[in-house]
Amino acid sequence: MSSATNVYDVLGVIADFDDELTAESTPDSRKKKITKHLQQMSRIGFKIPDFENGLDWLNVSEPLSFSKQLKGQIVVLDFFTYCCINCMHILPDLEAVEEVYPLGSGVAVVGVHSAKFLNEKVTANITSAVLRYGIKHPVVNDKDATLWTTLAVSCWPTLLFIGPNGELLYSVAGEGGRERVLEFLAVAVDFFSSGGQLRPSSLPISLESDKGQHFDLSFPGKVSFWAERQWLLIADSGNHRILITDVNGIVQAAVGSGQRGFKDGNWSEAEFSSPQGLVGYKDHIYVADTENHCLRVISLVDKSVVTVAGTGRQGFDNEGGKVSTEQELSSPWDVELGNPQLEGSDVPVLFVAMSGIHQVWVYFLSDGPWFKKRSYPKGTCLRFAGSGREENRNNAYPEKASFAQPSGLAVGSKGSTSTLYVADSESSSIRTISLPSCKVSGLVGGEKDPTNLFAFGDEDGKGTNAKLQHPLGVALLADEGPLVVADSYNHKIKIVDLATSVCETLAGTGQAGGTVSPSDLKKTEFNEPGGVSVDRERQLIYLADTNNHAIKVVDYTKWTVFQASIQCIFYLQLPIVFPKDSPSEKVVEPEGNYEVLPEISCSACGKEVVLSVPLALSPGEHINMEAPNAWKLSAFDETGQKFLETLNPAERKGKLCFTKDNPTSSEKATFRINLSPSTSPGRVNLNISTQIFVCLDDENVCLPPKMGQFRQSLNIL
Repeated sequence: MSSATNVYDVLGVIADFDDELTAESTPDSRKKKITKHLQQMSRIGFKIPDFENGLDWLNVSEPLSFSKQLKGQIVVLDFFTYCCINCMHILPDLEAVEEVYPLGSGVAVVGVHSAKFLNEKVTANITSAVLRYGIKHPVVNDKDATLWTTLAVSCWPTLLFIGPNGELLYSVAGEGGRERVLEFLAVAVDFFSSGGQLRPSSLPISLESDKGQHFDLSFPGKVSFWAERQWLLIADSGNHRILITDVNGIVQAAVGSGQRGFKDGNWSEAEFSSPQGLVGYKDHIYVADTENHCLRVISLVDKSVVTVAGTGRQGFDNEGGKVSTEQELSSPWDVELGNPQLEGSDVPVLFVAMSGIHQVWVYFLSDGPWFKKRSYPKGTCLRFAGSGREENRNNAYPEKASFAQPSGLAVGSKGSTSTLYVADSESSSIRTISLPSCKVSGLVGGEKDPTNLFAFGDEDGKGTNAKLQHPLGVALLADEGPLVVADSYNHKIKIVDLATSVCETLAGTGQAGGTVSPSDLKKTEFNEPGGVSVDRERQLIYLADTNNHAIKVVDYTKWTVFQASIQCIFYLQLPIVFPKDSPSEKVVEPEGNYEVLPEISCSACGKEVVLSVPLALSPGEHINMEAPNAWKLSAFDETGQKFLETLNPAERKGKLCFTKDNPTSSEKATFRINLSPSTSPGRVNLNISTQIFVCLDDENVCLPPKMGQFRQSLNIL
């Protein structure tokens, strides 16, 4: 076998070894087989090429090399692309490796990002994915797939194991191989340590999470407008929590501790892990808790969070049929209520985009009938459509159809006919399921070959002539349409006419960015929008602009379908939800460019204090009095370290007041605070943040809010 001279020969040796290892049944025999394989691979000594110069690296302060920082270490190369759900599934496996083999132990994990979509070649977008998924190991942007091609990698994800001298040792393709990976590494570490070849060293780690700006709203994945309560439900995915806001974006409640985890309990104690889709029904909010592989329910009655389906671990069941937490799930990405209008039941069911196994499932909110004259008890979760194969295959029989990472759902009903719309992200298409017949059809995007998952692009058109790029969200402006599409990797909002199957761009330049152009939607920029929802009565489109950490809203009222210029678009700025404070809690005073205001004195502690801030309006601007003009503040003593109990947490934010209905730039905004009667005399530093929504006098447009930062000393006598 030492005659192996190219990568294909070496991979053939590895494949033979893998087959032989599978046949071994005892730990001792498997260890001997792995040791023998390592001896063979050392004799072959097939060294992989080093990383090219000029590649972009993340999470390190300098490029890595097999001849320098990685020499003397066993390296696990993770070939991935960040759109791939299977690649997301092995991140916990890599975290397990890093826990067993921390930095300096002789084992290093390095991510090699080899993009599927054009959008994924951009380093800035990979950086957002690294932050979104909490990746802590080094990542290199193999943007031209050079290393991928050289090493004959054929699928995402693939792990390649490299020895201390840069020699190829082993390969694991696909997900579900954690035990194999850890077993192989344990033997390899012993083997190379005993031979004196393992020389552990630290890597120049410099995490992206320590470099960037932190946001109150972090990578929001989905947004849902709850018409009955006039609320927005926001999956604050990067902060692992759910936000409930009014239609102006003012937070009414935050559900979840903000820490990644899996825990039921009250709203402040419960834990989520990158939640995505959510929908309100009666007194409950149903949540697709994606990385916990669960469905969770938020109760508005007792303010609790309960798991109603899923075990907390990734499952591989393609059929389902079990009840509640007995049923394992796999990366549910979106949820939507729908009534299939079957005889004997008026209660809707919860449709689930089960992206991890490329299917659409259903969760029963009550006992009820189902298709084929079947019935299921409340809490049952089962497969509705999709074979489990990753394809873009349409079929009159739903179980024979195939999806490719379905990620967004919407339901429309016309008379006795209901249709489920599916954003099928990896096939870059929008699919439909007719609920009376269960037939699965294509609407726009993709192509006729069901195995081609690379039929993506950015083209307006009809049916398969229209091209999308990894769409993640869909919503209906009315039952008869149009259908709104979050065309995520094209950074656009698109509109589909359901009568003609014509898809056209509504908003977005096609380039990632954050510019808001109120008078021309085609000049407005988005950055991988992941979720979309609509207020049908007001014809408002709510968009989770994921990588911009914002919710954007398009007013669709005064314009016909596909017309580009829309009356008003603006950001919803979400205020901080203040935590419960402790008298002994230490925090660092926030940094920022603060405008210093004159010092004021207070001699009547426990009574109302009126503070004022300048508006700083430009000529031709006026305040939008209907918008959520607001203030928030924090208080520190003179050391800038101790968080004071001077103010009640509920009184650290509120609405601004104005001296007249249409203030000019010379006017001020005011707000009132109450000091605690127990406050000791001394100086308190107030850091005040404001948001003021502004409109132009001569045009019927609204601008992004003006954000102000002010510092004022309060002398308590």
